[in-house]
Amino acid sequence: MSTEESNAKPLEYRTESGELGIVGFWIFLAAEIALFGTLFATYAVLFGRTADSPLPSDLFEPGSVLIMTFILLISSFTCGIAIHEMRRGSVKGLVIWLAITLVLGLSFIGLEIHEFILYAHEGATLQSSAYWSAFFILAGTHGVHVTLGSGWAILLLIQFAQRGITSITSRKVFILGLYWHFLDVVWIFIFTGVYLIGMVI
Repeated sequence: MSTEESNAKPLEYRTESGELGIVGFWIFLAAEIALFGTLFATYAVLFGRTADSPLPSDLFEPGSVLIMTFILLISSFTCGIAIHEMRRGSVKGLVIWLAITLVLGLSFIGLEIHEFILYAHEGATLQSSAYWSAFFILAGTHGVHVTLGSGWAILLLIQFAQRGITSITSRKVFILGLYWHFLDVVWIFIFTGVYLIGMVI
């Protein structure tokens, strides 16, 4: 491949290690799909088995869930802008939009923790029933992933402040973007398959 053709690629793809790293992360995401697929299947099997614990329709609040969904969707958009700024070579733009993504991600986590605490006060805990065990494991696993993504974003912000935009740092933020968009898609399935259906049952 000529130098001109190589320079036409986004920075994160211009080295062989960069390309291999991104391909490797796609393989990792395939494993994550299998993980969440298993959790969704378990939830579907245990759906409705609430025993003497509260029903999901008694606890799920449309307003709270919509706010959480809106926050996560916006964070996916701001993450995309951060990658766009990176490809423009703007460290300042990248840092600003990645920081906004981080704040939104932490806001989502805060709201989810608050939601879980409210459910626990109403008698819905991991030990309450098969249904609530499946719910907390599914939603909690997603929440843990968002938390890890937020920590990852903090580390990347530090790296960009120290090193600027390089083929290595650009690859890392691009992979973070893939990860963040994946979590957004998983949340849409949780929002639809867990909350919306749970509200009417």
